[in-house]
Amino acid sequence: MALPVELSKEENISLVREYVNRHFMAAGMCADICIHDKNDGNPHAHIMLTMRPFNEDKTWGDKQKKEYILDLNGNKIYDPIKRQYKCNKIQTTNWNEQTRAEEWRAAWAEYVNGVLEHNHHAERIDHRSYERQGIEQIPTIHLGVAASQMEKRGDINREIEVSNQKLRQLKARLVKLQDWLKEESKNTEPPTLADYIQEILSRKAQARKSQYSQSLYNLKDAANMLNFLTANKIMDMAGLDEKFMSMIGEQMDIRDKLKPIERRLATLKKHIEQADIYLKCKGKKALTDSEQILFTAATNYLKGVMNGKITLLTKAWKAEYANLTAERNGLNQRYVSLKDEVKEAEQIRKSVYSILRREQQPQRARDMEL
Repeated sequence: MALPVELSKEENISLVREYVNRHFMAAGMCADICIHDKNDGNPHAHIMLTMRPFNEDKTWGDKQKKEYILDLNGNKIYDPIKRQYKCNKIQTTNWNEQTRAEEWRAAWAEYVNGVLEHNHHAERIDHRSYERQGIEQIPTIHLGVAASQMEKRGDINREIEVSNQKLRQLKARLVKLQDWLKEESKNTEPPTLADYIQEILSRKAQARKSQYSQSLYNLKDAANMLNFLTANKIMDMAGLDEKFMSMIGEQMDIRDKLKPIERRLATLKKHIEQADIYLKCKGKKALTDSEQILFTAATNYLKGVMNGKITLLTKAWKAEYANLTAERNGLNQRYVSLKDEVKEAEQIRKSVYSILRREQQPQRARDMEL
């Protein structure tokens, strides 16, 4: 299990021990804990547990027992093929059931979040996958020992950014455009973009005279370029480069703002869900077994969240959730707008590149094109 980097080494050791005592040793298991922390930002703990119970005399108990299948008269049924009585194997404990893993993971997340909140840290964890949480992000990859060694040789890049996939694609496109601008600025003294547009219009006029109507440089391309440059007040290549840089900066701002908003929304959603369960069950005179389990879990969860307060903050949580949702929607809208600007800028880049390449050709080759 991953340990929160917000806590000290001593606090994490205490955290793991208390969790193991409460959820494993209290049930009768033996636990072996190993904590690894190489100061590389990935502190974690390994826990090995016994699957077999103990007898009162401290000897190992049975992991499972036989339960014979009886006929209508209460007699054991003999299987002549296997030469034994038919029976079912019953586990003496539920420690090895797959459903327990989900329960223990959820309990760990709840326990860690309670400690983080008690120590006034805003970060929270969730045992569920991004898909189950409804978060459109790419999870990081856990690397084993062999992969870690490969990574040290440069074969694997562990730094997979946890962000929206579309934002990553946008960043790659912007970086590519930025690199192109830097390379072109080394090769030639860039003329003004107004000169580019004038040349496009001039070539279009020449193409009309020579009955050449399929020219790359058409009036529509020139009009789109002029509209973009005018709207963004770009007069030269340096201005275009500055525009790309501002788009990259804004993209980074969107990413940095979305991360804490998504984390807080997930936390508020859990608060509201548990509060609703608590209020629903509290109002009933008699609870079923499943309702009692949910009510107990919600009560324990809210105790850790309320931090000693009595009145539930459901109304405040819902208001904050609505405000953060609106803020997230606004950021997403700006992302869509930014994406359109990048597409338009990319088309301009293609036109500028075509002009530069054409100017580097000998005059005779340019004449032959027409």
